[in-house]
Amino acid sequence: MKKNMGSLDTMIRIVIAIIIGALYFTTTITGTLAIIALVIAVIFVITGFIGFCPLYALLGINTLKK
Repeated sequence: MKKNMGSLDTMIRIVIAIIIGALYFTTTITGTLAIIALVIAVIFVITGFIGFCPLYALLGINTLKK
């Protein structure tokens, strides 16, 4: 896997994941929406830490500066 995410992308994804986690744990979001949002947050954290987004690869997007 070749990295295709820049540092700004990574930070944005992790911040969004933290916000979703906070909303979930304070029960601001509940039910099915909460579960879906939590799954998205986990995906954002994983892709943020490894620096590779499969959707970016599929669409030919690369935000990593050389």
